[in-house]
Amino acid sequence: MDISTRGEYPAHGSRAALLVLADGRFPAGGHAHSGGAEAAVKAGRIRDATDLAAFCRGRLHTTGLTSAALAAAAALGVDALELDEAADARTPSPALRATARKLGRQLMRAARATWPCDALDALAAARPRGAHQPVVLGVTARAAGLGPQDAAHCVAYESVGGPATAVVRLLGLDPFEATGVLARLAPELDQVARRAAEAAHRARDEGTGALPAASAPLLDITAEAHAAWPVRLFAS
Repeated sequence: MDISTRGEYPAHGSRAALLVLADGRFPAGGHAHSGGAEAAVKAGRIRDATDLAAFCRGRLHTTGLTSAALAAAAALGVDALELDEAADARTPSPALRATARKLGRQLMRAARATWPCDALDALAAARPRGAHQPVVLGVTARAAGLGPQDAAHCVAYESVGGPATAVVRLLGLDPFEATGVLARLAPELDQVARRAAEAAHRARDEGTGALPAASAPLLDITAEAHAAWPVRLFAS
């Protein structure tokens, strides 16, 4: 059943809606997750702003691209349940699959309160334990009248913004330096969002197999180890 296109959507999106959705204060639970940065800090792979930039760049062009394309496809109207299955296939780590669904469930609660529509209700009913967060975000973007590249930009930014914020807390890194890292990555964020939107259009015509499946095996490995830590600052 195609549930991604049900319901009424605004005729025109608003850049203000994109700002609301991308705002770190939007109550979707992302502040509790480091995107793998906590494990990288403990392993000594992130020690300063230069290391943070390398970590964020790697995450952006791998899992960030994959997630951004899933969100863009959902915003374009590709079947949300098929995209959720595609997200599962592209997330080999059980810990990261659980995290993605938990974040999706939290985002769903906020989204249904903010931009209520039949498509969000249907996806929540079909995935009561949570759909993957990028898929929920894409359906939410569509409900807000936003397009696929808007959704891709939002997810691409999340893929680096979360780790940058986490490293400020984990290392006491100067927040000005962390923000500088994100600003210098801006052209690459735009590039990834464009690639994700292009892939979403192919997926609409050719199926979800046309979506990217870029991965970061070290993030998968460290996510499993992190999930077993008895004490940690972040949930993932």
